[in-house]
Amino acid sequence: MNVQSAIIVGSGFEEFAASGDAQHVTTRFGNPSAPIRPVDFDGHTVYVLPRHGDDHTLPPHVVNYRANLQALKEIGTEAIVALNTVGVVSDKREPGQVAVPDQIIDYTWGREQSIYKGDDAEFAHIDFTEPFSGTVREALLAAAAVARVDCYDGGVYAATQGPRLETAAEVDRLERDGADYVGMTAMPEAGLARELGIEYACLSLIVNRAAGRGEMPIHEDVESSTLTARMQAMQILKQYFGPR
Repeated sequence: MNVQSAIIVGSGFEEFAASGDAQHVTTRFGNPSAPIRPVDFDGHTVYVLPRHGDDHTLPPHVVNYRANLQALKEIGTEAIVALNTVGVVSDKREPGQVAVPDQIIDYTWGREQSIYKGDDAEFAHIDFTEPFSGTVREALLAAAAVARVDCYDGGVYAATQGPRLETAAEVDRLERDGADYVGMTAMPEAGLARELGIEYACLSLIVNRAAGRGEMPIHEDVESSTLTARMQAMQILKQYFGPR
């Protein structure tokens, strides 16, 4: 990806995001979750923004997604890799693995879903048939292949409201709807990125079996699987943003 890129990081990556000199950006939607910092990948500068704040104090339903995406746009970001932790609904993946989803179902509510506020000169009905950038997805999968990481190509991401986890009955409904993974942050990020003309795709870290699907309590599942998934994600990122 020979463009100015950014990573939006989620749970467990706060220390990674705190390594560069902070850039404080204010947008028409307010301040982003945290300062944006440049991180060096073997000579390639990548912007990093922790979506939940530097101290991980912002739950998914109150994140200012519009400010986050607008701030990245204003500093020249052309492509975003969004890291998010998810539970697995279907049998396509196991905890501790990673995936690059290709579709999304939005179950969130009450979040600001668009950059258009009603006082704009014009607005656009974006084509969201394919919600994730094919270019970024293909590059992530190619990087995973070089890194020899077993990364699943595709799957449907169900974006739920949070911050509570889902009930077993809700997960059953998600599976009936065709969902493979469940998380809380890919929407409205993906839609806002499309409105702003930024290429966007998710690298999803599967850290637990969704409610009613596992043999251990969810938080124990997360604790035992997160480090493995995180290490695989970092291997992919190092190849994705590696030397040119």
